[in-house]
Amino acid sequence: MVGKVVPFSPPNREILRTKRGTVEFFPQASAQFLAELTMDQALNNFRPAKAQYRALLQIAALPEGRVCIAKSGTTIVGYVTFHRPHRFSRWAHHPLLLEVGGIEVGPAWRKMGVASRLLKVAFSEPELENYITFTTEYYWYWDLERSSLDTWRYQKLMVRLFESVGLVRMETDDPDILAHPANVFMARIGKNVPAGQVKSFQKLLLKHL
Repeated sequence: MVGKVVPFSPPNREILRTKRGTVEFFPQASAQFLAELTMDQALNNFRPAKAQYRALLQIAALPEGRVCIAKSGTTIVGYVTFHRPHRFSRWAHHPLLLEVGGIEVGPAWRKMGVASRLLKVAFSEPELENYITFTTEYYWYWDLERSSLDTWRYQKLMVRLFESVGLVRMETDDPDILAHPANVFMARIGKNVPAGQVKSFQKLLLKHL
């Protein structure tokens, strides 16, 4: 017997009206949903747009991967990703850590509240209360040239952005963070994370003490 074909329906969304048009936000876009969209070619801060689009599809298909997007029409104009830490990093030893893999908004859509709404929508998902979410902000990935900001002003911008959804700066002896004084480690401890797991995380922060 042939099963009934169920039409694909996109996930819940939020809307932001900007001077460039309406932007729709989706808190957890599936790989199937992403496959129906195209990528703004200016989303190339971390890697070429085509390669970044493939990365979004791969992250969305991971068991604990999450992709929150902003789109205009059928074009992705911004995204934030979450996934488990790299298996060779110190953070991979903790079972309840999720890393913000990257956040990016196309240059034409900046200074309109898209980045802050992306994070607000992403962190509105109740499942994140079960995790410690962290970001490692390395200055060499910042889009200093297109933003016209210097390193320290950009750092303040990123810190304020993540503080708006509850992440706080934390001291760590991670060598990559210590590689430059502008680099920042920030984390948010979900309300449902057990005290024992919080203590384990705190030990990872200053591993060499």
